[in-house]
Amino acid sequence: MGLLSHGRGLVLSLIFFLLKFTTATEIPLSVQQVPTIIKQSREQVAFPFDEYFQIECEAKGNPEPVFRWTKDDKPFHPSDPRIIMSNNSGTFKIPNEGHVSHFQGKYRCFASNSLGVAMSEEIDFIVPSVPKFPKEKIEPLEVEEGDSIVLNCNPPKGLPPLHIYWMNIELEHIEQDERVYMSQDGDLYFANVEEKDSRNDYCCFAAFPRLRTIVQKMPMKLTVNSSNSIKQRKPRLLLPPPEQGDSSSLTILKGDRLLLECFAEGLPTPQIEWNKLEGDLPKGRETKENHGKTLKIENVSFQDKGLYRCTASNFLGIASHIFNVTVEEPPYWIKKPESGVFSTGSSGILLCEAGGYPRPTIKWRVNGKPPHNHPFAGDVVLPNEISFTNLHPNHTAVYQCEASNVHGTILTNANIDVVDVLPLIQTKDEENYATVAGYSAFLHCEFFASPEAVVTWQTVDAAKPLEGRRYHVYKNGTLQIRKATEEDAGSYSCWVENAIGKTAVTASLDIRNATKLTVTPKNPRVHKSHMLELHCESTCDFHLKHSLKLSWSKDGTGFETNGTEDGRIVIEGANMTISNVTLEDQGLYSCSAQTALDSVTEVTQVTVLDVPDPPVNLHLSERQNRSVRLSWQAGDDHNSNISEYIVEFEGNREEPGKWEELTRVQGEETTVVLPLAPYVRYQFRVMALNEVGRSQPSQSSDHHETPPAAPDKNPQNIRVQASQPKEMIIKWEPLKSMEQNGPGLEYKVSWKPQGAPEEWEEETVTNHTLRVMTPTVYAPYDVQVQAINQLGSGPEPKSVTLYSGEDYPDTAPVIHGVDIINSTLVKVEWSTIPKDRVHGHLRGYQVNWWKTRNLLDRRTHPKEVNILRFSGQRNYGMVPSLDAFSEFHLTVLAYNSKGPGPESEPYIFQTPEGVPEQPSFLKVIKVDKDTVTLSWGLPKKLNGNLTGYLLQYQIINDTYDIGELNEVNITSPLKASWHLSNLNAATKYKFYLRACTSKGCGKPVTEESATLGEGKYAGLYEDISTQGWFIGLMCAIALLTLILLTVCFVKRNRGGKYSVKEKEDLHPDPEVQSVKDETFGEYSDSDEKPLKGSLRSLTRDMQATGSADSLVEYGEGDQGLFNEDGSFIGAYATSKEKGSVESNGSSTATFPLRA
Repeated sequence: MGLLSHGRGLVLSLIFFLLKFTTATEIPLSVQQVPTIIKQSREQVAFPFDEYFQIECEAKGNPEPVFRWTKDDKPFHPSDPRIIMSNNSGTFKIPNEGHVSHFQGKYRCFASNSLGVAMSEEIDFIVPSVPKFPKEKIEPLEVEEGDSIVLNCNPPKGLPPLHIYWMNIELEHIEQDERVYMSQDGDLYFANVEEKDSRNDYCCFAAFPRLRTIVQKMPMKLTVNSSNSIKQRKPRLLLPPPEQGDSSSLTILKGDRLLLECFAEGLPTPQIEWNKLEGDLPKGRETKENHGKTLKIENVSFQDKGLYRCTASNFLGIASHIFNVTVEEPPYWIKKPESGVFSTGSSGILLCEAGGYPRPTIKWRVNGKPPHNHPFAGDVVLPNEISFTNLHPNHTAVYQCEASNVHGTILTNANIDVVDVLPLIQTKDEENYATVAGYSAFLHCEFFASPEAVVTWQTVDAAKPLEGRRYHVYKNGTLQIRKATEEDAGSYSCWVENAIGKTAVTASLDIRNATKLTVTPKNPRVHKSHMLELHCESTCDFHLKHSLKLSWSKDGTGFETNGTEDGRIVIEGANMTISNVTLEDQGLYSCSAQTALDSVTEVTQVTVLDVPDPPVNLHLSERQNRSVRLSWQAGDDHNSNISEYIVEFEGNREEPGKWEELTRVQGEETTVVLPLAPYVRYQFRVMALNEVGRSQPSQSSDHHETPPAAPDKNPQNIRVQASQPKEMIIKWEPLKSMEQNGPGLEYKVSWKPQGAPEEWEEETVTNHTLRVMTPTVYAPYDVQVQAINQLGSGPEPKSVTLYSGEDYPDTAPVIHGVDIINSTLVKVEWSTIPKDRVHGHLRGYQVNWWKTRNLLDRRTHPKEVNILRFSGQRNYGMVPSLDAFSEFHLTVLAYNSKGPGPESEPYIFQTPEGVPEQPSFLKVIKVDKDTVTLSWGLPKKLNGNLTGYLLQYQIINDTYDIGELNEVNITSPLKASWHLSNLNAATKYKFYLRACTSKGCGKPVTEESATLGEGKYAGLYEDISTQGWFIGLMCAIALLTLILLTVCFVKRNRGGKYSVKEKEDLHPDPEVQSVKDETFGEYSDSDEKPLKGSLRSLTRDMQATGSADSLVEYGEGDQGLFNEDGSFIGAYATSKEKGSVESNGSSTATFPLRA
């Protein structure tokens, strides 16, 4: 039961907490009663390191008991000033002040009041002395080699247990073996001495752990004199001592440990054997220690009594001793007299029975005195019982039963209280109880009554006793209501009535809702090494939420609140997380909810999946030349069914130790017939597969060797390789080791011209290549390759067609003409060469061209050959990416697998003019309120005779509105600047400039600038460098720059950091910058602004520029593909024109903006 903190102490009723349903009646202290000793000391040892020694004796009774003591059966008065008494008890303390030995003895406590006297058992107060070895002079010992000797320890007496060690002066243990033995008394025995036993520091140490004391005996000197004639002798017992004769007697107490020891001197060293006469040594409880010299039997029972014999023997004789072991037992209670409460006129009996061996003697006392001093008519006192008739108050007393034999004494008290009182209910009135619906409710009504009383329960409303199988009243007055429901809530009363009268108390009962749990996921299956999360959802009555506690367990063993030590299992209230799941994590997981009234547990079975264990017990049977049966037993599938088995073999002579897959078997099967190849020494292993993965391989099977045979197959992939004309190097895939079927593998190669009637030519080789010279170039041959070994030839081979070696083509194509498509693209036509002049397999035609001069300045161009190949039998090709307004030479040649043939005569052609590239730059060099002066540079490539420029401009303020596009035609090609007037003041403009030839205008270069406002900064660009404010501004900027550089230098030297972006901006990579310029140089930043309006082309019937053509569109190389009318795919190789400059100047735009 637990108490709630609110109300009058609401008592919570629990099914598992029922007190005193069947225990003996206990008298409340408010009722007069004899004394009862409730606490006493047993044995007290006066350890020298304790501050004081307390001897306890406490008792209860009414009237309150008084105490007296005896020491060694004589009165003892604790009024001694050296003793400290405790208040309200008989306990006293003896300070450790040097006079403690005066108090050593056996004490007994007596607690008495006007109704009786209770006695304690004897309390033994032991004052141990400090153990010391006596001061003595130990004479040196001298013996002949082979003799026996005993080194006596004679340890001092002290508080047990005693541990004895023999060591040297450096605290190293003396080694004990079959020849050297330390007895239970501590003496060191030598069956026969050797020269190595000589030493002058044999020390005996006696340890008393309870006293925290170790004492040492003076060192002993032992000298062993060597002897040339060591006499062998038969065994003679030294333990037990010879004076005990051939037998001795020993008494051991039941439950103790029996130790019997035997040691014999002799040479050779005797061996000890033990046996029990007329019986066997107790199995499981007997051990032989110290090389058989000690027989130890644990937990001795009466069956262990009898005769034990030890026998010492060597080849010269034997010696034996018989131990007569008697087992006895101290007194113990079979039946203790029980205290009782009786009413006047009733009867009673006290029974006292004790066991032990010898049989204990029983003595009775009444209030600590013999019973003849306390006679009542009708009472009968027997050795094992006292009976009472017609009890009356004068019978009230304390009866003592004492049992004793030679091994000890035990004593117990039994109270006889004769009382007549009105029932006394000890449970508080108006208690409140609560239980959970469906559980039992317990309402308490503990009472004391003499004479006996009757208890009845009833509801306050009904005012009649409760009846029915759901109600049960226990002897101590507690009411149990089984399977309580909400209708059981309410008020109840308990009535207790005896011959003296009756009393009552009331109680109330509340019913709470039961706690419920749900664990998710339910019965999960999780892969090993994965993560598992479990959640425990709980609901409980509102009144019980404060006491709700959740806990997790696995297979009945609880987890710590924070999980496991390694952190792999983490518990956070209702959640459990298991990381890196192992097979050991499989089991039944329970979430338990505990409240003040109920407890509930919900479980989930966690199944851990893992790859299977390897198959075991591989067995070979049905051994044949080309097959064998393999069987095995499945390993643990770790909760995931095995889907199939993989059978692997090892036996490749070329790659020993390499395992290869042979076959797969369905998971339901554990046997398979394996097809085998000849001339292989097989070994097999098996792996199992399930949904998780593949097991480790099994242990290897036995070997199975197949006999050799002729080859079953011929080589595959027969091909030819030739580097010289008329040469035919025949190659093939050699047979693998598993395909050779026997020793001495060779290949028979046969060949003849295709369609010729002559006989086959043959040659046998051991490798997989053969070089053959033929009379003609690129002629077809029938070729066969057959495998042969020492046991025969393979199957009849199939013929394949191979060609002899190729030569270069020996004639050149004739160029019929070059058609000019535009300024950068031409079409070349040629005649194909005859088939007999190819001398091999025609791969295609190659076009070579190079620029000879520029028609604009008539300068000669260094020869840089460009190559473009066209595969297959064709007679034309497109040559792209030419320079406009230039002269070129062009040749064509045929090529085969051997290489290219001779070139044709060069064909000369010229490309027409094209549109120029954009001007190299466009800058605003002067701005006023309504005028702007522009300057520009020539295009890098003019692509013809420059005829002038087209200048366009329009308003582009910082809004979505743009102005009308205006144009200015500049007809002078030598003009490099232009002055625009009549512009709007304080307005932003965008300018477009294109260079033009007779073929049209090229791409524009752009610039943006704003005109000045009215009356402000007029002529800003005129003589600005002479203005004083400008000079001052420039000086300030220079000074700030110098300071900034100094700070950066210092910061860099001190390890200062700046962003990678800043670093890239300050020190751009030239290669990266070049790529950026090439990639983005055709677009202006301003063109990316979202401006309103449409885009209008400014080409004005301009023709496509040369840059629109690319080798990528025409060649057949890695750069791209070109397909014209489905007729050809060309491949090319090209080199860039020397001295050309890539554009990376001012920003450009493809289209201007127009409102």
